[in-house]
Formats: sequence, structure tokens, C-alpha cells
Amino acid sequence: MGFLRNLLGLKKPPDTSLPSTLASQSVSTGTDVKFNVGWVTDVGKVRRHNEDTVLVFVSAHDGNDALPTFGLFILADGMGGHQAGEVASSLAARTAAHYIIQALYLPTLINWEHNDSQPALNELLIAAVQAANDAVLQKAPGAGTTLTCALMLGPRAYVAHVGDSRAYVASEEGLQQITHDHTLVDRLIEMGQLTRDEASTHPQKNVLYRAVGQDGKLEADIHTYTIPENGHLLLCSDGLWSMVAESEMGKIVAASPTPQTACEALVAAANQAGGHDNVTVILVTSPPDRTV
Repeated sequence: MGFLRNLLGLKKPPDTSLPSTLASQSVSTGTDVKFNVGWVTDVGKVRRHNEDTVLVFVSAHDGNDALPTFGLFILADGMGGHQAGEVASSLAARTAAHYIIQALYLPTLINWEHNDSQPALNELLIAAVQAANDAVLQKAPGAGTTLTCALMLGPRAYVAHVGDSRAYVASEEGLQQITHDHTLVDRLIEMGQLTRDEASTHPQKNVLYRAVGQDGKLEADIHTYTIPENGHLLLCSDGLWSMVAESEMGKIVAASPTPQTACEALVAAANQAGGHDNVTVILVTSPPDRTV
């Protein structure tokens, strides 16, 4: 029944010239699928420019030959100074999205029933991240960015990740981090040379050893996870998780009536804690697991 059906088993960036810009959007694909998305990106209380980029693409089809719910959620946190970071993050997000949509989503619109020639999703996501890396190297040399891409097909999430933005799964049990930070202090923790408490105040806690924009082949981490019923996929930049405890983040998500209100509350909490960095949040509800 086609590649995607077998798998299921069945921004434009904000105007960062305004230091107080808050961009947000809530998306629903309809009453049947209930694949709801909220997102907010904010400059914070200290930075003059927002170097984060968020990109959300959601598609649902209500015809008799219904395509699976498709969602692409990308978050990038740029670095480089002199607005180079926002150029790098925007370029990386747009390049990765273009690659994934062109290679995976667009072919299914024409050959939904017989589209079995798609590459493996993990390989596709790795190639998309490499394309983003090449684009930043060519068009924004010296700049860099984190990049977290989440492709959702129904409740199944495929996440490609580089840097220290994060992906979490939020459920009744709380938050579970599913990505790994590519920071020097995190590596020192793995080697037993730092504790978590020591890392939180380390002078190099924000230094990345892996980011989009580096020379050569870029290694992206790949994670696959089925979001539980009534659960959420949460993507955020370090402007959130470095300012708000994970336990508090989980409480905010659980207490919020919609993904959009949760995102707004999370950003407000980060700013109330000091807002030392740009903060961006994407929250996606898990659609029901339909057999088709």
C-alpha cells in the first residue's frame, strides 16, 4: 500500500529586527486527526537579535484515499555574531525542509498507492542535515547552528539532531529527553570528569563540539520514537531548558489546555527566569494511531 502506509503499519523566520518580537502559531489538521501544533520564538530579555529559526509544515488529507498525517518540525539555534547566526539557522532549516519535502512528501502526492521507492527515513534525514551543513558552509562561512529536525508520520517521530537544542517526549510520566547535547561539558560528564551540577556552572557549558556549518562530513544523531497517546513531542532551544527545570517544563505542558498555550507559558517562564538567550519552543500532540 505504499512506503508511508507500510511505515505507519496500519516559516518563514520571525522578523528578528525587532528585539521584542514574539512569533507564534497554532496549527490543527482537523477534527479527525487532531494533529495539533503550537510554537513560539522570542528574542528573550538580553539578546538584541533572535538567532533561532522555527519551521513547521503539517499536512493532512480528508479524501477516501487519505494520506497519513505528515508533519515536519525544525528548530535551529544559530551562532556566529553580527547576525550571522540567524542567517545560518534560517538557511539550515530551509535547506533541510526542502530536501525532506522534495525527497519524501512530494512524491507521495502523485504515487501514494505505489510509492515504494523512497529511501530509508534515517538515511534521508542524515542526507538532509548534510545538505544543510553544505549550504551553511557555502553561504555563511564562519557561522554555525544547531539543527533538530523531527519528521512525524502519525504518532511515529523520526528525529535528526546536531547541537544542543533538544527533543523531549512529554507524557503522563513527565519529560524524557530523547536527544543528546553535543557540548564539551556533556562529553566531560560522559567521561566522568564533571558532574551535572558542575557542568551547569562551567565556563564552557555552551561550547559545541558538533554543529551545522563545520567542515567535512557532519554526523547527525538519529532517534526514532513512538509518541504515546495523549503525549507530545517537544522541541526547544537551550534558551528554554537552560533557564527552566525539566520538572517545571513538564508541569507546564501537563497543565496547559493546548499546545499553543503551553508554548507561550514555557517562553514566559524562561523570560521570568532571566531570559538570557533567545527561546524557541515547538509542541506537537500525537495523533491517534490509525490502521489504514
